[in-house]
Amino acid sequence: MKLLVTRLMTDRATQAIRDRFDVTFNDDDTPLGPAEAAQALADYDAIMPTLGDAFPAEAFRDKPRCRVIANFGAGFNHIDVKAAAAAGVVVTNTPDVVTDATADIAMTLILMTMRRASEGERILRRGEWTGWKPTQFLGAQVTGRTLGVIGMGRIGRAIARRCHWGFGMGVVFFNRSPVTDLDFPARQIPDLNGMLQQADVAVVAVPGGAGTRHLIGAQQMAALGPEGYLVNIARGDVVDEAALIDALTSRRIAGAGLDVYEREPFVPQALLDAPNATLLPHLGTATDDVRTDMGLRALSNLIAFAEGRLPRDQVN
Repeated sequence: MKLLVTRLMTDRATQAIRDRFDVTFNDDDTPLGPAEAAQALADYDAIMPTLGDAFPAEAFRDKPRCRVIANFGAGFNHIDVKAAAAAGVVVTNTPDVVTDATADIAMTLILMTMRRASEGERILRRGEWTGWKPTQFLGAQVTGRTLGVIGMGRIGRAIARRCHWGFGMGVVFFNRSPVTDLDFPARQIPDLNGMLQQADVAVVAVPGGAGTRHLIGAQQMAALGPEGYLVNIARGDVVDEAALIDALTSRRIAGAGLDVYEREPFVPQALLDAPNATLLPHLGTATDDVRTDMGLRALSNLIAFAEGRLPRDQVN
């Protein structure tokens, strides 16, 4: 099989992929637009894309040579999976291996945002810190507060475990289907706004896509309230960024911690300027071990397909 890998990989993943397939790597490491995606579908038997590579329905319009897209990442809303299926293209993803690292980055954002760590660091680096004062950088206590989880899947559960067992936090959550198999105490609240009213910090952990776009908007931030914090480690467009900026600048919420953005990699200047926003450049899975495991998981899906077996992580 002739394979295109759309981004550079870790050394270990690169070698494993080279050992198994006739592979071309996109050495300039830039995302594919729809036209480039359509051309790749015509030129290759298999593609390993990732976030930012655009595979909309029109990319599948002409019957493609490609038979399998092994996405590098758990989220796959950049691929029109229905159009792929209609064109006879199998799509897979890489769940499980991203869970702990993404939950860890959520904890990083919770702590940084509620304790105003990034704000304090910026002031320190600018040489504006004049010494310790009893009322300086007063943030919010994390231990013992209430976590609200939006989407109690693998990542939502991993975040909740860390918060409950590590920081003694109570857990409430919103999930569109009932959840009864948790291994930690938590209370499901069927109304999203009602859940947010009870949370001190809410973490967005739902998949991206049309069904969750702008799930968190002005009404939800009003429910979270002026003492509440919002953390998003899911997909940027799950949160209405304009409404978030308004809520931050008007102090209708206390702060936000973001690892993802609505028009990534573009980040609005108003968000960059907001002192109560902690902003990370999509670091969720950014460890060598995890990125290697993601590459190997995508590779295992490709190998299964090439050998006529059902890929473990097929999503369409």
